[in-house]
Amino acid sequence: MMLDIFSSFDPGVNMINSYLSPILFWFMTSITICMFTITMWITPSSMNILMFNTMKIMNEQGTRTQGIHLKGFNSFLVALFIMIININLMGLLPAVFSYSSHLLFTLSFGLPLWLALIMSAIVFNPTSWLAGLLPGGAPHWLNPFLVIIETISISVRPLTLSFRLAANMSAGHIVLTLIGTYCAASMFSSIVGFIILLGIQIGYIMFEIGICFIQSYIFCLLLSLYSDDHT
Repeated sequence: MMLDIFSSFDPGVNMINSYLSPILFWFMTSITICMFTITMWITPSSMNILMFNTMKIMNEQGTRTQGIHLKGFNSFLVALFIMIININLMGLLPAVFSYSSHLLFTLSFGLPLWLALIMSAIVFNPTSWLAGLLPGGAPHWLNPFLVIIETISISVRPLTLSFRLAANMSAGHIVLTLIGTYCAASMFSSIVGFIILLGIQIGYIMFEIGICFIQSYIFCLLLSLYSDDHT
C-alpha cells in the first residue's frame, strides 16, 4: 500500500504504531514518575535538578498570573507541562504515533480548561467578567462592536491554543519525514548527498527537540494567561 507523508499521523496505518505507542507512552510516563520520586540520595542527581528546574519554570509562571488564587491550578499546570513535553519527545521516536499532533489531544486539554476558567469567572464574579468585555475609555458608539469583538476573541482562544500545538508539531514531523525519505533514497545514488542529508536530518532533530520544549511551554503559558480573566 502506498503511503503519503501524512500517513504517519494515522494511528491505524500499521501494527507497529498501534502496538508500540501505548507501551512507549506508559514507559516514559513511568520513568518520569520514578525520576520525581528518587529522594534517597544525600545530594540530588543531575536528573532530579533538571526535573525540578523544569517544574519551577512553570510554577513561577503560574504565580505571576491570577491562577495563583485558584487552588490546584499551578499544580495541574506543572503536571500538564511535564506530560506534554514527554508526549512531544515520544513523537520524535521512529515508528511511534505522535499524539500531540492531533486536535483530539490538544482540544482535550485546551477546551475544558478554558471553559472551566470562563464558567468559574461567570459564576463567582459575573459583574467583573462582563466588565472585562468592554475596554475602558472607548467611545460610546463603539461599545456594542467592541463587546462583540471581545466575545469572539475569547471564544476562539481554545481553537487557536489547540491548533498552535498540533500545527507546529505536525509541521515538524512532516519535514522530518520528507528529509528521511530523500535521505533513504540518496543512500543508493549519491554518498555525498546522503551524508549531507543525514547531517541536515540530525540537525533538524535537535531543532525539533527544542520545539517540543518550546511548544509545551507556550501551551501552558497561554493557559496561565487565560486565568487572568478570572478576576
